[in-house]
Amino acid sequence: MPPRPSVAASHMAEPSTGRKSSRRRVYPWIVFALAFALLLSDYMSRQVLSAVFVPLGQELDLDKGQLGSLISVVALMVGLLTLPVSILADRWGRVRSLIVMAVVWSFATLACAFAQNYEQLLIARFFVGVGEAAYGSVGIALVLGLFAPRVHAALSAAFMAGGSFGTMFGTAIGGVIAVQIGWRWSIGAMAIGGLLLVAVFKVIVTEVRVRRSQYDGDAVEREPSITAKAKPPRAPLSSLFTNPAVVCAYLGSGLQMFMAAVMLTWLPTFFKESYGMGVDKAAGTAAVFVMLVGSGMIGCGYLADRVSRTDPLRKWTVGIAFCGIACIALLAAFRLPTGPEQLILLAIGAFFSAGCSGTTAAMVASLTHKSIQASAMGTLTLANNLLGLAAAPFLIGILADHVSLSGALKIAPLIYLPAATAMYIGRRLHPRGQAKLQALTVAVAR
Repeated sequence: MPPRPSVAASHMAEPSTGRKSSRRRVYPWIVFALAFALLLSDYMSRQVLSAVFVPLGQELDLDKGQLGSLISVVALMVGLLTLPVSILADRWGRVRSLIVMAVVWSFATLACAFAQNYEQLLIARFFVGVGEAAYGSVGIALVLGLFAPRVHAALSAAFMAGGSFGTMFGTAIGGVIAVQIGWRWSIGAMAIGGLLLVAVFKVIVTEVRVRRSQYDGDAVEREPSITAKAKPPRAPLSSLFTNPAVVCAYLGSGLQMFMAAVMLTWLPTFFKESYGMGVDKAAGTAAVFVMLVGSGMIGCGYLADRVSRTDPLRKWTVGIAFCGIACIALLAAFRLPTGPEQLILLAIGAFFSAGCSGTTAAMVASLTHKSIQASAMGTLTLANNLLGLAAAPFLIGILADHVSLSGALKIAPLIYLPAATAMYIGRRLHPRGQAKLQALTVAVAR
């Protein structure tokens, strides 16, 4: 008989295994926290301009259409470049890609602080968009790969809510700095913060550590040589668009982001013009409502996970409900005179304005092959930007130049009607989408 291991030896082995397991449970949350912090920096750099629209517009003599274009050009570049950059990141390495993106957008933001006219500022903002192009899609794919599917809607919503929280911090901090020492310092502070964060991210997050901490990472650790050398089968990129339910998720998410983008961009100006607030107070007040947008994304994502534990179709249903609540609340809010009633309805609408972001992201993740999920999230980001984040600031700015900002805001919430329609169709097509994914998985495995 082989000798039995000593009691001492068995006790020595257990703590080692326990420590390894503990590290593997903690590291995904560290990655999430750092990726989330960089996402905050992303949106602080992107949206800080909305806090300083008034002094910026006065110094450079810009109208609302031009101011809106400075926000839209970033979202436009994000939309156009997200998919190709996401495809490259799936091949080159998600961690490396995220680091390069953060460096580019931080230096481009720094260049914005030195711009002397509209053209220079527009070019610098163009490169901010180039740097931020696929951060959201690649970052969320990196994070979701570390966690079980049962928490994907909540994690997706929390990660995507980073845009709202980043906007909140950028708006509030940017407004205060602008009043104290000028709008250029507001922008420069965001750039410096981004560079410091990316340095920390580079030290702690690596491709090897992420690979070892994957949700199904036990197999990765048991067979490192196979993992390093063998290329896993990949689904064709055309499958990003051939699943009808996924296409509905793209459309529904992009359309509901339109109104969220309106609020992220134009609330500081709305409070200054309608409530007669100063730049810093208007920015601070808007930041509260932007925080509600982000909180709503997380809360609604958590609620969607809870409701749909036994039936994934319910994610579509709650997404439709969130669109309906936001539409009614915001239509009513912008038609009321200034005062407490308007602010209460505005708060309700803000909370639900991007509530189905997590549900649509979870649907995209659950209906696309794992080998192209970063590309799928890139396509979702493309829809969010082209239909929402890029279109809204510019279109509402142009409309405001003709009918006033308050008049434009009265119309904007109607966008939730086609968004809810897309999600309703997606719900009807969901079983067909699951069948398509199952057939694709079998074909790829062969």
